[in-house]
Amino acid sequence: MKFQIEDVTVYFPYDNIYPEQYAYMVELKRALDAKGHCLLEMPTGTGKTIALLSLITSYVLSKPSNPVKLLYCTRTVHEMEKTLAELKFLHNYQVKILGPSARILALGLSSRKNLCVNPSVVSAENRDSVDAACRKLTASWVRALAVENPNIPTCEFFENYEKAASDAVLPPGVYTLQDLRAFGKAKGWCPYFLARHMVQFANVVVYSYQYLLDPKVAGIISKEMQRESVVVFDEAHNIDNVCIEALSVSVRRQTLEGATRNLNRMSQEIERLKATDAGRLRSEYNRLVEGLAQRGNLPLTDAWFANPALPDDILKEAVPGNIRRAEHFLSVLRRLVQYFKGRLQTENVEKEGPVTFVASINAQVGIDQKMLRFCYDRLHSLLLTLEITDTDEFLHIQTICDLATLVGTYTRGFSIIIEPFDERMPHIPDPVLQLCCHDASLAIKPVFERFQSVVITSGTLSPIDLYPRLLNFNPVVSRSFTMSLTRDCICPMVLTRGSDQLPVSTKYDLRSDPGVEKNYGKLLLEMVSVVPDGIVCFFVSYSYMDGIVNSWHESGILKEIMQHKLVFIETQDVVETTLALDNYRRACDCGRGAVFFSVARGKVAEGIDFDRHYGRLVIMFGVPFQYTLSRILLARLEYLRETFQIKEGDFLTFDALRQAAQCVGRVIRSKADYGMMIFADKRYSRHDKRSKLPGWILSHLRDAHLNLSTDMAVHIAREFLRRMAQPYDNTGAMGKRTLLSEEDLEKMVNGVTEMLF
Repeated sequence: MKFQIEDVTVYFPYDNIYPEQYAYMVELKRALDAKGHCLLEMPTGTGKTIALLSLITSYVLSKPSNPVKLLYCTRTVHEMEKTLAELKFLHNYQVKILGPSARILALGLSSRKNLCVNPSVVSAENRDSVDAACRKLTASWVRALAVENPNIPTCEFFENYEKAASDAVLPPGVYTLQDLRAFGKAKGWCPYFLARHMVQFANVVVYSYQYLLDPKVAGIISKEMQRESVVVFDEAHNIDNVCIEALSVSVRRQTLEGATRNLNRMSQEIERLKATDAGRLRSEYNRLVEGLAQRGNLPLTDAWFANPALPDDILKEAVPGNIRRAEHFLSVLRRLVQYFKGRLQTENVEKEGPVTFVASINAQVGIDQKMLRFCYDRLHSLLLTLEITDTDEFLHIQTICDLATLVGTYTRGFSIIIEPFDERMPHIPDPVLQLCCHDASLAIKPVFERFQSVVITSGTLSPIDLYPRLLNFNPVVSRSFTMSLTRDCICPMVLTRGSDQLPVSTKYDLRSDPGVEKNYGKLLLEMVSVVPDGIVCFFVSYSYMDGIVNSWHESGILKEIMQHKLVFIETQDVVETTLALDNYRRACDCGRGAVFFSVARGKVAEGIDFDRHYGRLVIMFGVPFQYTLSRILLARLEYLRETFQIKEGDFLTFDALRQAAQCVGRVIRSKADYGMMIFADKRYSRHDKRSKLPGWILSHLRDAHLNLSTDMAVHIAREFLRRMAQPYDNTGAMGKRTLLSEEDLEKMVNGVTEMLF
């Protein structure tokens, strides 16, 4: 269908549209017109992605004079593929209606591991080894040697891509990662470097958050992007944590041992160069005297990681004299590693700010702030001079230089925390020195400043007013949408006590109480006998899940549950969890039904959908607060209170409830779907906790369902399932319209709105 939103003709690839999709597009267009940033919360399963894509592509089509580029950021490769598949469907529709003038170039960009087609490279086990294997075949000095000596291996795909030179372009179209690999194989070109090259010409680029938020990667990939871009962060409820991780570094004993090995190898290489090619070291020294830490524009294949500090904070001046010579620089790094080793021998937890830390480095090993700031650039320059290709071996020394550069650059928003052991296992010494970033707004600030519109969207952004404070920006539009439904297909309940009227909670003083564990077990037992198909249970942590499953096993509750449904458990091993999920789905498919035990903040809670019969009920056992004694969390809370006036309790509750909402939101994936959500903890009945849940869940939470015991919850579940078993009427004969056609939209625009809702 096509319809007007003010001066933009929107091409939407389906015959009908949900009212909230239309409202979402109207708000989004306002933000684009105002060239400002926006926060939009839209319930899961209401077609957020397709609404975003169709509005922004139609916006570009209707204003050809100033073409806007769309940078769409997803969290996982799976989400990236889903987005590109939707975009392909939309693009085909637009080309069918408008003809060839609507053609665009859209592509996904991912790491070499997901794009490489050279069998000898892509077989390496992890991302870093694939990167290094690629560099061994494509670095400029390897290729220069291969010209003289044909026995030196190079990558045929890269060589063909280089030979094609300016002819190596992608024709217009939408390319998923698989399409890029297929195109590369067919042409004999390297898909990774082709995609990297085409990113600057594409109308739509879909890639991971890190490519914009992590300065080490963004400095290489995203520095070419034009200002007239719309950036979309999808599923962005955890965006503050992504920003913080991008600027945090931790150093353990293994890191320091690895760094020492790296330094020994580099000094051998320097000695070898002195004997064979001293001119190369001298030319590097002269280049540094002139003040160029990098050699102009590096070939694509040689660029490694960019500077870990944000672009505006990098010094534009010459490298200090005392680290210009390669051997002097190595001795500085040796002293730094030695200093870190000494700091890790502490027996107490230590916490200090960057300023005191830098002062203590200067006092003890004589390395000043300016030398620290240049560690990263100087290391990068040296690795290029020494022509080192196995970069995966040098990650340890790179971590040390990252830490040094960040500590030398920033004085606010960070702290250094040294812990001699993990508090949960105090008898195992595992000292770690962490540079923790507390300010999420640091990493995202360049994105807000550089691009004209940034859209932050997700199904769980409540309370929505906290995000502008955490990320320190002013949105022009900030809206939360509710779900328009023809029937109440969501049934949230708050369970505060068991059948014996004892309160249930995972509060620290109550969680190991046998009465609470028994009541939780009885709740699940009652539910497996009433609810068909799949049930998903979320626990607050792995340790709590282990403990409670053990106690259920000993008391025989688990055996009784197994008589109704099979039980599968998420573990910390990705392969095991994937296998458990597959078998859980098979059990649901064959009608036996199953229960899946999972952990809030785990892999399953973030990215797996339990739609249709895979999830008819989700139980959230407890409130998933973070581990509140964590030193890093305490330091961050203190910073938030002092800088942004966000109270500790407010932040912790907000954080716990966005995780809980994320967990329970897994069950509803479309409007024809239905599911129940049980919040099993007495604390959810308190207004200050409950009110932080997303609006689309709260609007279905009735007052009668706020303070239930197990037997009442079972009764409500029976009633709900009986209601849901009636045939589904998607047109909304009851007078509630949830699907709008083109005529409905025209009537709406002309002011006839009373037929709606």
